[in-house]
Amino acid sequence: MNLELLLLLMLLPPLVGATLNGILGRRLSQPIVSLIACGGAGLSMVFAIVGAWVYSASASQPAPFLHSYFTWIQAGDLRADYALYYDRLTLVMTLTVTVVAFLIHLYSRGYMEQEGGYYRFFSYLNLFLFMMLTLVTAANYPLMFVGWEGVGLCSYLLIGFYFRKRSASDAGKKAFIVTRIGDTGFSVGVALLFWTFHSLDFQTVFTRIEALPQAEFTGTLTAIGLLIFLGAVGKSAQLPLYVWLPDAMEGPTPVSALIHAATMVTAGVYLVARSSILYARAPAALAVVGLVGCLTAFFAATIALTQNDLKRMLAYSTISQLGYMFLGCGVGVFAAGIFHLMTHAFFKSLLFLAAGSVMHAMNGELDMRKMGGLRHKLKITHATFLIATLAISGVPMFAGFFSKDEILAGAYQGPLGRPWLYWLGTVTAGLTAFYMFRGLCLTFWGKSRVEPETQHHLHESSSKMTVPLMVLAFFSIVAGYVSWPRVLGGGEAFDRYLEPVFSPAAEALRNTPPHHLEGLSAGLLLGFSVVAALVGIAVAIWWYWKSTEVPVKLAKQFAGLHELLVHKYYVDEFYHWLFVRPICVISDKFLWRIVDAGAIDGVLVDGTGHASASVGGILRRIQSGNIRSYAAWVLLGAVLWLLYIFMAHS
Repeated sequence: MNLELLLLLMLLPPLVGATLNGILGRRLSQPIVSLIACGGAGLSMVFAIVGAWVYSASASQPAPFLHSYFTWIQAGDLRADYALYYDRLTLVMTLTVTVVAFLIHLYSRGYMEQEGGYYRFFSYLNLFLFMMLTLVTAANYPLMFVGWEGVGLCSYLLIGFYFRKRSASDAGKKAFIVTRIGDTGFSVGVALLFWTFHSLDFQTVFTRIEALPQAEFTGTLTAIGLLIFLGAVGKSAQLPLYVWLPDAMEGPTPVSALIHAATMVTAGVYLVARSSILYARAPAALAVVGLVGCLTAFFAATIALTQNDLKRMLAYSTISQLGYMFLGCGVGVFAAGIFHLMTHAFFKSLLFLAAGSVMHAMNGELDMRKMGGLRHKLKITHATFLIATLAISGVPMFAGFFSKDEILAGAYQGPLGRPWLYWLGTVTAGLTAFYMFRGLCLTFWGKSRVEPETQHHLHESSSKMTVPLMVLAFFSIVAGYVSWPRVLGGGEAFDRYLEPVFSPAAEALRNTPPHHLEGLSAGLLLGFSVVAALVGIAVAIWWYWKSTEVPVKLAKQFAGLHELLVHKYYVDEFYHWLFVRPICVISDKFLWRIVDAGAIDGVLVDGTGHASASVGGILRRIQSGNIRSYAAWVLLGAVLWLLYIFMAHS
């Protein structure tokens, strides 16, 4: 079976599943809806695996595969085909997306079985998978933009799935509107790219950029890179457009897992990595990517320190981990950024699905202050959550350790690395370990704080939910072993595998002015980050399990800082004051009262009616039915006509 057909077979099953459930699902039973949806996701995963095998077996160094199926857009010089592109980066992305999405589909059977709109949920979920696969297999920017906007649409539908709940519908609208800001930059950047290179096909554009003389078009490339990165900032929830992601928790928990782990939020990282040669030839834009990523990672981690809602803590964790991925790309170690994207997909989806299992046991409760001691009743959920927590904390021999420390090493030693980026990233690693183990202690360890009426109903989730948890826990352990670090005697196989994809960018970055490095060896860089994680873990266990009065005392002692973190630096309130409130005032006082009610209704609509009625009233007097009146009007008309003729000829 050739790759041309396999790519279509990978894309079509979730689209067919979304269509069938969307149109016929209301009439189908839950098992049939599940079979269609999970079957579509499962077939997509199977064909992704077969496609990866066929591609890898085609040659020892397989060339990128490109196939155009038909011409999609033809307008003047602009031509965009429905064309799919497959290389080693596509292989990694399609495998990660389909495996995680399939497990989330399986988990959702148990999570959603008591919910209304079962068929609608799975239709949206399948469509989400199709759009993400379109995004990562597209061979040109316009087709990528279709997938880009498609995942945005699906996130809006899924976040607002409980549409009768005001907070959920508002969260869906917030996600849609905020990401549109970034998408505007993406659109303008793509337009400027076409204006400069007269093509939007990846291979053509990247080849022309690579062929440019050094330092030529640097300003234009920087502008394009920054505009495209604005799209990534919106979609991947980076500063300052991150505010939609915590509110996305209003959707069902499997949605949170899918959005936060393998699909929408990773699209921005993939976009930057796919455009690596563009950013390598615009080092100023690439430096902005790294700066924004590092600051976002630290900023979101500080907010997560004081969050008491389990899912919201994980949401800020996602924002922080995405910052790590952008940090890796921004310092020029693109493969490390993608490596962390892959490992993060497994342990973050596991964290969210385990949180969903806790919600099921707690009748929807998410406040960690009302939990505690759940490990006795939720043994599988606790074990899998612990594994994911160890992975995201960067504990050695778990998946997150390998990818996170590769990024931190790149932040110090990479082409655009700087020591301060490494140190801020290392501090963030310690904060990550602290807030994750804080959540673990508050939820599963220590004394039970569960309400008595809830305590009687505590139970482990069904196998529909626990089996996907165990599979994801396995990947959260072993996924990192595909790239054993050099400092520990390995060969960093994942980096070498993606080297053909990023070698043009690496070559271009060799021409950037080098920065002076001194002091720390690779072993010390690794050691400091591990120590930071272990210190964070130890402090969290001490404060939230052994000496629980310490956090209370510190919160009182540093009340101002604590309130600032609890209220998330008041960013949402600031945005409401700066943007939302003025728009509401302008809409109410000016657009509605003056423009709509005054000008449009009062003058154009009502005024036209009144004028017509007035003219009609005057003309009505002429049609009186009186013969003498008609004769008088005829006489008056004749006089006026004669007067006009006389004056015209005088």
